[in-house]
Amino acid sequence: MGRKKIKDIKGLRIEKFAAEGNCLGYAEDGKVIFVSHSAPGDLMDVRVVKQRRKFIQAAPEQVYEFSDMRQEPHCEHFGLCGGCKWQHLKYEHQLEFKTQVVRETMEHLAKIEIPEIPQAVGSEKTEFYRNKMEYSFTNFRWLTKEEISQEEAHNRNGLGLHVPGGFDKIIHVNKCWLQPDPSNQIRTAIHEFALANEIPFYNVKFAEGHLRNVTIRTANTTGQVMVILQVFTDEQKWTLPLVQHLQDTFPQITSLFYVVNKKGNETIFDQELVLHHGKPYIEETMEDLTYRVGPKSFYQTNSEQAFTLYSITRDFADLKGDEVVYDLYTGTGTIANFIAKKAKQVIGIEYVDAAIEDAKINAEINNIENTLFYAGDMKKVLNDKFIAKHAAPDVIVTDPPRAGMDKEVIDMLLKLEAKRIVYVSCNPATQARDLDLLDVKYKVTKIQPVDMFPHTHHIENVVALELK
Repeated sequence: MGRKKIKDIKGLRIEKFAAEGNCLGYAEDGKVIFVSHSAPGDLMDVRVVKQRRKFIQAAPEQVYEFSDMRQEPHCEHFGLCGGCKWQHLKYEHQLEFKTQVVRETMEHLAKIEIPEIPQAVGSEKTEFYRNKMEYSFTNFRWLTKEEISQEEAHNRNGLGLHVPGGFDKIIHVNKCWLQPDPSNQIRTAIHEFALANEIPFYNVKFAEGHLRNVTIRTANTTGQVMVILQVFTDEQKWTLPLVQHLQDTFPQITSLFYVVNKKGNETIFDQELVLHHGKPYIEETMEDLTYRVGPKSFYQTNSEQAFTLYSITRDFADLKGDEVVYDLYTGTGTIANFIAKKAKQVIGIEYVDAAIEDAKINAEINNIENTLFYAGDMKKVLNDKFIAKHAAPDVIVTDPPRAGMDKEVIDMLLKLEAKRIVYVSCNPATQARDLDLLDVKYKVTKIQPVDMFPHTHHIENVVALELK
């Protein structure tokens, strides 16, 4: 006999923060109930979303007592859109919990001696801090409860963001609080022009329609703007008038692309982009450096807080000027070029060929002559032959993807015995796992969480390790 399904739970007291941005309370039988969009201290009725043997996932239905950690969300799409799930929490409490996550993760997963972990460094901007947003078109937008209750027919063409839990569920966004102007104006202008000119919106379920996706990049430090319009068909009678309208309406757009993508997903790294107007890149500045950001380039999405993150990384590296530094998972070489003036030489390694080309360009335009960059699978590139060709590292900086470092890479780090490692991570759990493996030869001396994404549960963490 299967478990009895529970439709809702009355009078649940939210006890504390939990993983993935949820909070939790306890059922009468002691079962854990994870609740989204809640705060410790809330008293509420909740609707069961998912029921498992050991826990229940739920969503708020009615709140009777509000936690004093709460604030009024400023976005009309809060609770439906998949972003900014912590807008209802005061920022100081967001930082407290993110710091708590790092502390508990290090204590429970790393199982090694760690120093005191200070409060996460907050972002000066908590609104309009992102330099990149991607919006999806749909001809069957998700309706709110209020719209569903109305009897009139609704225009279902929308341009916006995804609802959690559904690849085909997209809400139309009126105003997004994540990216500064002119992002909202550009998105609105695209939507209005498409409606007025009856350009077909995409349907992801049936893979039909024309307008598919738009990416807007705003260089917060220079004011330059890039727009990439992604379409599904070759019909230029729809594409060209729209991109020309954007060029005419927004002179601040300095880089305007379009791309025809007929694949099953929206990634464009393997697609040929057409430059309709302007330069093929925008520029960001950091300290005395200029970075070119192309349509396929990676750049930290919170430009100003990236400077804080990289400054802490450089401080933890404690460079004196005569060191050889290996920058693993270098991406577009942002960290490598940032720390180069403090080192004798910096060698960056990255899996993506295009990223390495960006890294080389950024070194060249900044007259940096002591960096070398190599593309390839980290665990294959970083081997004895590579070390023999180059000087062994005195310091290693590593900033791997969320999955952390491969065991082969960690084994090589232990073999190299660099005097210092600085480990930057967007996932404290896999970072803690790797630190546990490095503990054979390294001692953790400093830890500093950095908040790159206000109103989300995500946290970056920088760790300094010294050879024992």
